[in-house]
Amino acid sequence: MNINVPTRGDVDHLIDPQPLPPFARVRYEPSTETVSAAGAARAELDGLALGGLNDGATVAVAVGSRGIHAIDDVAAAVVSSLVERGFDPVLVPAMGSHGGATAEGQREVLGSLRITEERTGAPIDARMDAEELGAVTVGDTEMPVYFSTAALEADAILVLNRVKAHTNFSGPVESGLTKMSVVGLGKQRGAKSFHSTAIAEGYVETLRAALSVVESETPLLGGVALVENFEEEIARVESIPTDSFLDREPELLELAYEEMPTLPVEEVDLLVVDELGKEVSGAGMDTNVIGRYRVLNREEPETPDVNLIYARGLTEATKGNGNGIGLADLTRRAALDRLDLRKTYANALTSGSLAKAKLPVVVPDDEFALRTALAALGGYDPETVRILWIRNTQDLSEMWVSEAVLADLPDAATVVGRGSFAFDDGTAVFSES
Repeated sequence: MNINVPTRGDVDHLIDPQPLPPFARVRYEPSTETVSAAGAARAELDGLALGGLNDGATVAVAVGSRGIHAIDDVAAAVVSSLVERGFDPVLVPAMGSHGGATAEGQREVLGSLRITEERTGAPIDARMDAEELGAVTVGDTEMPVYFSTAALEADAILVLNRVKAHTNFSGPVESGLTKMSVVGLGKQRGAKSFHSTAIAEGYVETLRAALSVVESETPLLGGVALVENFEEEIARVESIPTDSFLDREPELLELAYEEMPTLPVEEVDLLVVDELGKEVSGAGMDTNVIGRYRVLNREEPETPDVNLIYARGLTEATKGNGNGIGLADLTRRAALDRLDLRKTYANALTSGSLAKAKLPVVVPDDEFALRTALAALGGYDPETVRILWIRNTQDLSEMWVSEAVLADLPDAATVVGRGSFAFDDGTAVFSES
């Protein structure tokens, strides 16, 4: 990206170096339960009304862009089970505008999740075409409801998705089968129509209204819901018919909230995040983890209370989609170099959540980023500063914390090493003592 980012020589004299606190490497392991995702998905298909389909019927299996644990295994197991029953499955990306709102981009996103034709045994129909099913009135807004043409051409449709807390709103139904059916399968046109209405009239109200149209106008049989635990492994798999989405998803969402990864402490001066990406969270960084929504007309969460966020880079799998970079206060040139504004803006413009695509302050390297952040905190004291350094908001099982945080860690957190950060040509390197 051609932005004239200051070099160290340009800014070095503006902020004096500060001594960093000592750090501890911490394992954070709340108790969890796991299931065999692929086997459970196969078994759960028995709970859906597939018996009414004729031999050779085409079944569109909708899959999204999230980095769900073992999602490639689940997709492959569902495809295999459908083939064994005499059906003809086809994979349909259900991710709204992700992948730059192009068929090629959405195939690329699935490929980064190992959901490929070779891996699953089913062809992928990634067309972005969407048909208008009808319109509903939500509050004072009339909203057209769109749906994937590729999915509509099938004899039946199944959605595979994780039920979890959403990054923009809260309610009895958040991320899950309902949202994938309405927004993901709406492709870019449907996602844009939904978000424009939801911002004005409420997300849950808009989901409910749109689902009624999808349910009556498409061959959507139901879906397979996945719930992950703290370790981001599958804790529960459950099949749900379409007419039970709104009844069952709230109960699974409660379980998801109980299992959801969170920071081990609620008060943080500086949160350093190695990487953000769409497969980590729809917002690049999970807003429920970092305590920032940055959504119009929505209050910020009370906890956790994070003063500053430094986002160091983007994941490989996000393919340049840096949606969520705007949730950070600082980033570095290395992240900017990987940013694809076309993909990022396609996501932001469709969702209407513009703040997440804004650029934070861009600094040349880690050393100057930490120097800048510590100075911005005001009254910096290495003995009391509370710093957490995580890989991403999905992987919280291991992190580095400053010495002042240790006294407040929960029982599930264990110190497994101590050391400090040094800098190699400006890049932070942790060395254990």
